[in-house]
Amino acid sequence: MAVATQGIQGRCAHCQRTLLLTPWQLNAIAINEAFTCSHCQKNLQLSDPKQIRRFRSLDALAMLKASLLVMICTALLVALVMEWVGMLSVVEQLNYSLLAIFVYFIALHFARQRQHMTLIFEAARAHAD
Repeated sequence: MAVATQGIQGRCAHCQRTLLLTPWQLNAIAINEAFTCSHCQKNLQLSDPKQIRRFRSLDALAMLKASLLVMICTALLVALVMEWVGMLSVVEQLNYSLLAIFVYFIALHFARQRQHMTLIFEAARAHAD
């Protein structure tokens, strides 16, 4: 059973079907290796430099969720301390906290949208050994 990973799909150059890429296929793309289409059993490879750059840019989004969690927790803690000290009222602290959580969800939404892509594969070239 194939499992879709991160919303990345591919279109076969031979049968023109859309594939839900599995983790091993994503690893093959990352190391620039050919893999077989699950429908027509032909070898496929990602060759377009623009698509390769877009695929590799997903690495930058990998740490985004952890970084956002640290930033939001820090912002919530600072707002809470400022409210305890008396620099903010309870309503202001609540507003800052809600704003921080809103920014977190907007950034995650952007990252998830960026991860959804359809890669157009070409026929794999034969390797000379």
